[in-house]
Amino acid sequence: MGTSLQLVDRLIPGGNLESYIQAASRIPVLTAEEERHLAERLHYEGDVEAARQLVLSHLRFVIHIARSYSGYGLAQADLIQEGNVGLMKAVKRFNPEYGVRLVSFAVHWIKAEIHEFILRNWRIVKVATTKAQRKLFFNLRSQKKRLAWLSHDELHAVAEDLGVEPRVVREMEGRMASQDTAFDGPMDDDDESVYQAPAHYLEDRRSDPALQLEQSDWTEDSNGRLMHALEELDERSQDILRARWLSESKATLHELADKYGVSAERIRQLEKNAMKKIRLQMADAA
Repeated sequence: MGTSLQLVDRLIPGGNLESYIQAASRIPVLTAEEERHLAERLHYEGDVEAARQLVLSHLRFVIHIARSYSGYGLAQADLIQEGNVGLMKAVKRFNPEYGVRLVSFAVHWIKAEIHEFILRNWRIVKVATTKAQRKLFFNLRSQKKRLAWLSHDELHAVAEDLGVEPRVVREMEGRMASQDTAFDGPMDDDDESVYQAPAHYLEDRRSDPALQLEQSDWTEDSNGRLMHALEELDERSQDILRARWLSESKATLHELADKYGVSAERIRQLEKNAMKKIRLQMADAA
């Protein structure tokens, strides 16, 4: 057993998957007495070595569960890795006083991590976000026996079996059948599908000459009204606004207070009143 433990410690699922699986399968399954002894050492004494042995002895179980999710097009090594994370979480939370074997307790945590990984990586756009949608996603995947859309009778049968409305099943089926499309499409110029990418048929209104001219006129008009309104202010208010908002190195309230021999609060009030007059002037000129 010692050799197998050392071998698994040196391997990760993404390195050499077959070697990892073989090493994990050679680790003996713990008896109920051995498992309880290790769990007590971990739970009551915080024994890290006991936790390590509990995890390693259940790696074959994670592999078995991960294989059942092979139909999602994701690397088995990644599924095993995520399942191992769930196993470690289960071992950390396992209490020997529960009266159940670790394998029964850990199955929830292992599947939960694998489910999260699948939902994060199966599509660019998440197909399921709520807890109910996630449950429906995995249940529907397991119940669909073929690639074609569900018939009317099949749809209602699945909805009844899962306890949801038929429209909810149809909506999820549509999400699962959709495909991700890159905005720019494939990089290969010879690929005809590149012209199906959104970048080739969505209008870029930023280059519209009419809009550019309108934006330029609006900016020029706004700047003109702003300068006119600014000139209507007294000299001190103009200086405060220019120093506070129109200068590259903006002055502080205290710097302007020292310049005019008043308090910083007085400068703030003058600034506020000047801004109010500016807004009123520009609104009247619009």
